[in-house]
Amino acid sequence: MTELQQALLPKTWRGNCRAIFVSDIHLGSKGCQAEALLDFLRHYEAEYLYLVGDIIDFWALKRRWYWPVAHSTVIQKVLRQARAGVQVTYVQGNHDPVLGLLDSFLEGDEHRLAVGEIRIVPHCVHQTANGRRLWITHGDQFDLSMHYARWLTHLGDRGYSLLLTLNRWHQRLNRLLGIRSHWSLSAFIKHRIKRAVQFISQYEEFVARECRRGGYDGVVCGHIHHAEIKQMNGIEYYNDGDWVESCTALVEDFDGTLRLVRWPDLETE
Repeated sequence: MTELQQALLPKTWRGNCRAIFVSDIHLGSKGCQAEALLDFLRHYEAEYLYLVGDIIDFWALKRRWYWPVAHSTVIQKVLRQARAGVQVTYVQGNHDPVLGLLDSFLEGDEHRLAVGEIRIVPHCVHQTANGRRLWITHGDQFDLSMHYARWLTHLGDRGYSLLLTLNRWHQRLNRLLGIRSHWSLSAFIKHRIKRAVQFISQYEEFVARECRRGGYDGVVCGHIHHAEIKQMNGIEYYNDGDWVESCTALVEDFDGTLRLVRWPDLETE
């Protein structure tokens, strides 16, 4: 970081990147990899932190209460960062139904609520260091099953929980056998199924189309648990992935470059 960049940052803040985007943490679910996220947040600090939806999984908590210490530590970590001067923005997701109440009386990203130093919004805009305007949205509104087959979505959520349980046993077996592998059974099955119905490509097209309609340079979203950076007809599409299977985050460097970080592999894209 140059002396000029340090001078432009708040005095209470020190970090190694400009912005961090994470989504689909699913605190309150057994699939949440809170320890991995905490480790990531110990290594990466930024001036801006965007929580891009599905941070707390109220669907899972409604079925069965599950809240280990690490999940509380994630919340405490975010609150400490906000108090230290990091600009934290919480964008609502479909597993955050309490935040969905915002839609009934808020319109546009200029309207927001705040909890302490954390602002809560249905969506917002982030301007990169090199002046690009990125629309930040969880993206569930572009999942057609959320609108036309909500019962099927909840059924699929239960099946997905079962896949995550099988995946955890698969990973434990690998550790017992001394096999180092980041292959995910649930991610493999889900990716195959979604590719078969062209879900991911349709989702990306819908999001990019709405982004273009809004006049933005790009979009940062989550929801489908599929990390991706790509160009779509002039629109920069960024999906920051999840902290259930892939453990990925999107980070912005001080020159405005955005890249995916896969934790703990330290792979960047």
